[in-house]
Amino acid sequence: MTVIGINGSPRKNCNTATLLMNALEGAASQGANIELIHLYDLDFKGCKSCFACKIIDGKYNGRCAVKDDLHPILKKIENEADAIILGTPIYFGSMSGEMRSFIERLLFAPLVYTQPPSSAFPRRINTGVIYSMNVTEEISVEHNYGVLFNATEASLRMVFGNAETFCCYDTYQFPDYSKVVMEYMDPAKKTLRRKEVFPEDCRKAFEFGRRISTKA
Repeated sequence: MTVIGINGSPRKNCNTATLLMNALEGAASQGANIELIHLYDLDFKGCKSCFACKIIDGKYNGRCAVKDDLHPILKKIENEADAIILGTPIYFGSMSGEMRSFIERLLFAPLVYTQPPSSAFPRRINTGVIYSMNVTEEISVEHNYGVLFNATEASLRMVFGNAETFCCYDTYQFPDYSKVVMEYMDPAKKTLRRKEVFPEDCRKAFEFGRRISTKA
């Protein structure tokens, strides 16, 4: 089995990337070959609405026609991946811009406008999304973040077959809170949560990856 992780955070060693790496290690514990890709290393944009992927019997039917840094990644997912795990921070109530652009390119090409909609992706694979966010779970509910989580999961399930979501709340945001204005939250509580809760979140991410790599 091959499991590919997609990091949609601009940072390679902080909350999202750490959780994603733990998930990939969980997959590796089940014998999976793993690979981690950082979207912010790539030069690409979102869907161009060229519709080449929708032309019946066309050269790119079911596949994205845009040739940029994302092209070989999408090809690798199509040809090699048995599961993919996406990781993104939450910015202003949504996923990062890079992750949103990636998902447009990942999902639109294989989507077929049958009734009901179907998928041109060649097989069923497992998918998971890891979200990290600076707000508490209570605030995420208050601001209806679940709408984003459910819609993304539903879209992944429609195209690939299986999808699951893991959320990490109230993350440690700054390496040094003394250098920024911080009246909105308590840095001491953030530090304590980072020490006591985040390791458990990493353990849960490991189990998340293990589960996705073995899920039928």
